[in-house]
Amino acid sequence: MSTISKTEEKDWFSEWFNTPYYHILYKDRNDNEAQFFMDNLTHYLNLPQDAQILDLACGKGRHSIYLNSLGFEVTGVDISANSIKIANESANDKLHFHVHDMRENLPNKYDAIFNLFTSFGYFDNEEDNIKTLKAIKNSLTEYGFGVIDFLNADYVIANLVAEETKTVDGIDFHIKRYVENKKIIKEIKFSDKGQDFHFQEKVAALTLEDFEQMMEACDINLLDIFGDYKLHKFYKNQSERLIMIFK
Repeated sequence: MSTISKTEEKDWFSEWFNTPYYHILYKDRNDNEAQFFMDNLTHYLNLPQDAQILDLACGKGRHSIYLNSLGFEVTGVDISANSIKIANESANDKLHFHVHDMRENLPNKYDAIFNLFTSFGYFDNEEDNIKTLKAIKNSLTEYGFGVIDFLNADYVIANLVAEETKTVDGIDFHIKRYVENKKIIKEIKFSDKGQDFHFQEKVAALTLEDFEQMMEACDINLLDIFGDYKLHKFYKNQSERLIMIFK
């Protein structure tokens, strides 16, 4: 039995997001919750019906597809070619998908840029987080809004489930979580078809204060902060999410 480890060769997200196992493990993500959040968010932002929205780090496009169904013109971008290939099966005249690195500027400008479901803070180099924020700012129209939906690091660390096993499609995913060097790390080990696999997810444990400092450095104005998908007030020790609206 051979072992395949992908934690050191490239950026962890370039490897893990491009495997079919990533999509297997997370296949049961709550679409109703995602759609509920998009309804609340677009209503709060009061986006016009013809608004152009960028879904930054869109994965397979579940948010993009729903936003498009509401009538918006949506572009979804992601660094994973495999995810974009799947997302493109749903493309139409007002729904487009492209492979893109979030650290790079985009050729077009958008009325809203959504970075959802903790799709930030993946990089080992903290300067890359600044590059991402600057790229978002530079890709917004004059009256456009940026939205980052991130985990609330204080809440997550306080409620961290150290170990668990999830069985999906007959595969036992053994998951271990811990905090190291200001990063929330998830080790994922499993076996399939005679091979052992080991992947790792690493997300910077960024707090609201960290984001405030980075946004100030990028000349970004933080307009509002919410703590859940119902857009309730953010509480440092109680809220599961850290949702930031800025321009």
